[in-house]
Amino acid sequence: MKRIDLNCDMGELPEMVADGRQEALMQFISSANVACGGHAGDEAMMRATIEQAQRHGVAIGAHPGYEDREHFGRVALNLSPEEIRDSVYRQITALATVAEKCGAKITHVKAHGALYNQAAQHAAIARAIAEGVRRWRNDVVMVGLTGSVMLNEFRSAGFHAAAEAFADRRYEKDGSLRARKFRDALLDQPEQAAEQAVRIAEGRGVLTREGRAVPVQAETICIHGDTPGAERIAAEVWRVLDAAGVEVKSLGTL
Repeated sequence: MKRIDLNCDMGELPEMVADGRQEALMQFISSANVACGGHAGDEAMMRATIEQAQRHGVAIGAHPGYEDREHFGRVALNLSPEEIRDSVYRQITALATVAEKCGAKITHVKAHGALYNQAAQHAAIARAIAEGVRRWRNDVVMVGLTGSVMLNEFRSAGFHAAAEAFADRRYEKDGSLRARKFRDALLDQPEQAAEQAVRIAEGRGVLTREGRAVPVQAETICIHGDTPGAERIAAEVWRVLDAAGVEVKSLGTL
């Protein structure tokens, strides 16, 4: 049986925690990437998200990003590798403190937004992220874009690196993610995202706007928690994967 991890970025939007949408999402994922107070989140949000993950048996990961809440961490900042390293360490230790109080363990780390996108292209930035994490611990899984330099840097730093693809993002012909500045960058229809997730899990790649298949190999598939209708997308992705005989399991059990 084929297996895949389904991860989701969480603890970013207070309204989703308050109205139950975030917990509804927890039913259909295996790993939660928890915002660490940099681009979003605070101690109360971290605790609430960790507790929800615990109730649903979902693995808990750290989701550090550029400390730029105004732009939700989605604008590239001109920081030195040392500044990135220190910021990542600061954010992860903040989450780890909350996790310890909840009796939870952090199993993986995935960078957010512009920091993730830059690390996929620039080895020095990926290396800085790895150094920030390693200062804290070196026995977690590092998640990175499939086919990117960040995976090589994470492995060189001594981590297990898990290749990631996206159910709810459109891809370009070269295998890169379509920039969010384009209106069609998101696949916000549950059926579209589910079809793409199955293609990824089965190793059939993703389809571009032109209908061209781009090879994508991944151990984990992301669904963005802040995508409109994310809970419906996650439910459909889970349902279609199950129907295709793909088992959803967290990274630590794959």
